[in-house]
Amino acid sequence: MSMLTPPGMGGKYRITGDVYPRMRRPHRRRRIVLGAAAAVLVLGAAGWGTFQLVDVFSGGDGKTTTAAGRRGDCKPAPKPTGQPAAALPKPAQITVNVYNATPRSGLAKSTADELKKRGFVIGKVGNAPAAYDKKVPGTGLWLGAPGASKGAFSVLGTQLKGATTKVDARTTADVDLIIGTAFKALDPKAAADAALIALNKPKPVPARC
Repeated sequence: MSMLTPPGMGGKYRITGDVYPRMRRPHRRRRIVLGAAAAVLVLGAAGWGTFQLVDVFSGGDGKTTTAAGRRGDCKPAPKPTGQPAAALPKPAQITVNVYNATPRSGLAKSTADELKKRGFVIGKVGNAPAAYDKKVPGTGLWLGAPGASKGAFSVLGTQLKGATTKVDARTTADVDLIIGTAFKALDPKAAADAALIALNKPKPVPARC
């Protein structure tokens, strides 16, 4: 019996010479651990690469760029201060005097009739005073007291594009429409109505980016 043979062992377990069985640990657990570690490394590298791409395309500050500017750089719309704006007068609250300052006859009456259909109150109708007769080069002139600048001029401006405004010393609330030489007709009613709606419902101030 060899000196390497443990006591009590013999037969096929007998160890002789220089060759003897070696006891080795199984390698399955080691392979699982190594595979899991490799997967973690791959996922980490992929995540880092994605972060770098996002950082490059967003300008390097980690914020997404939008058409209006970088998200996070936008400032909220300023809050209104002071008293709210006074409501604009309705057409039924505005009295219009219509005067013709052109050589064409009948313009004052036809224009006054159309303004009446649109809800305005009609005052005087006739030829323009000598100070304005044939001296208004544009489509028309809205003439009224200083208070007309706070609402009436804006409402009337939706009815005739290109007309100018002017204040005088009157103390009444009526407004004159002096028809100019470039006048053809009032703006189409549909367009004037749309402009009047937009005037009464202004768009909110957008955020500043």
